[in-house]
Amino acid sequence: MAMWRLAHLVEHRQETATASTLVLAVDDWPGHVPGQHVDVRLTAADGYQAERSYSIASAPDGNLIELTVQRVPDGEVSPYLIDVFSVGDPVEIRGPVGGWFVWRAADTAPVLLVAGGSGIAPLMAMVRARRAVDSRVPFRLIYSVRTEQDVYFADELRRRIRDDQGLDVSYVYTRQAPDGWPGSPHRLGVADINNHGWPPDLEPQCFVCGPTGLVEAVADILVAVGHDAQRVKTERFGPTGG
Repeated sequence: MAMWRLAHLVEHRQETATASTLVLAVDDWPGHVPGQHVDVRLTAADGYQAERSYSIASAPDGNLIELTVQRVPDGEVSPYLIDVFSVGDPVEIRGPVGGWFVWRAADTAPVLLVAGGSGIAPLMAMVRARRAVDSRVPFRLIYSVRTEQDVYFADELRRRIRDDQGLDVSYVYTRQAPDGWPGSPHRLGVADINNHGWPPDLEPQCFVCGPTGLVEAVADILVAVGHDAQRVKTERFGPTGG
């Protein structure tokens, strides 16, 4: 098991009305691979401790990591991290954790990323890492969100769509689509995968992250349309104490 390390908040950025990105400087950080996560531990004055796991949203960058936190109503950890945790404050970090749901720059297969809501975080680390190492591996991202206001990293994704010829981004809106958007709000389905993903014969690596229901549905679709199940990697999350 990885050791606990001390980290300090160096920057706080709001992503949506209910989510923020925390930039942390971690003592003796060993580095990470895009797709990994960390455990965060808070300790109260009376000694009570609470731990939560968060995906790393940033590409490797020295001792800095970024965690994008979604506020959980009545949660123990996320409201503190978003509303109270201030620049300079300490927190304990353990990781990086995970070695399967990861993308390595040496991999040359096309990549399909499918995200639901805050599940974009570890996939964004892959997008950022690809650009950081000037990889020519083509990426396609399908991002399912409730509304346009729920898109994480919205400005950055707009810039990347404009400037990065090797990255395609498609959105699926489940509650309300922007004005002028073709089609109507719907759950991510077979047509979205067929229209915006890679054909199975290209043998892409597929990474799917989001709520359990979405992840299971997308994984089933990918296999049903011909993708190798061994190349479909999933990371899911469900309700926690926040």
